[in-house]
Amino acid sequence: MSEIMPQEFWQGVEQFNSGQFYACHDTLEALWIEASEPEKTFYQGILQIAVALYHLGNRNWRGAVILLGEGSNRLRRYPSIYGGIDVDEFLSQSAALLTALQQTGADKISAGNLGDHQVSPLPRIMLIND
Repeated sequence: MSEIMPQEFWQGVEQFNSGQFYACHDTLEALWIEASEPEKTFYQGILQIAVALYHLGNRNWRGAVILLGEGSNRLRRYPSIYGGIDVDEFLSQSAALLTALQQTGADKISAGNLGDHQVSPLPRIMLIND
């Protein structure tokens, strides 16, 4: 699918991949408010995962787990490749992080790692070139 995504979407992707999760949320939320389906839910899924990673950075285990799950559930209805990104890979990475967080538990989150477990790599949005 090679629909033209707005420039702000790519700005949000860049912010996400560089770890600017709060900025990504703001960028995509502005798009989400104005969007119609199917893009509206797509933007929402990505911004929820961005907020999950923001929560994780603040050691908010519960917020991270809830929003990783909600964002992933929204993105599951999209094709493997949508809007120029690899949705399957993004979901796979998000699921791996969610599993690691659930197995570790809220009480073990500490500075930079999850108890004795290393944090799974944070998800990245992979671009697909048509």
